[in-house]
Amino acid sequence: MKKIILFSLSILLFSAFIPKDQDAENEKESINTTLDAWHKAAAEANYNAYFNVMTEDAIFIGTDATENWNKTAFKVWAKPLFDKGKTWNFTALERHIYFDKTGKTSWFDELLHTQMKICRGSGVLVKIGKDWKIKHYVLSMTIPNDNVTEVVKIKASIEDTLLKNLQNK
Repeated sequence: MKKIILFSLSILLFSAFIPKDQDAENEKESINTTLDAWHKAAAEANYNAYFNVMTEDAIFIGTDATENWNKTAFKVWAKPLFDKGKTWNFTALERHIYFDKTGKTSWFDELLHTQMKICRGSGVLVKIGKDWKIKHYVLSMTIPNDNVTEVVKIKASIEDTLLKNLQNK
């Protein structure tokens, strides 16, 4: 009798974990679909589709040290590019997705194939209703470690002034 009870409890406990794992996989698939559609909207210069994926209080941080925009400012900056049909085209090469304990907040990192070669994107999404929305996104250019010195030399004249301004705030 003890064996039957233990066996039954084991099956019950094991089956309790299956939906959570399956739910996480379904949510990862949903996030992948959301991010891929977001990148595709940019590539197709679909302004509304692109910005509808972002929360109203979203932040976008670009590759330039001065690019730290709230959604409103980012929309203003990007609108002329979308209107001309000349935006950016990012395709995910690799993506890692993580969740908080509630399953309502997710963060990710991705390697992207872009016109700047390989870039890294990372961000935070929140689940609003049935949809995942981007709350925070950071785009970074990757620099091979062996070439950092060369890149620093290239950007030093521009960023030295910016550094002084930021340090004097």
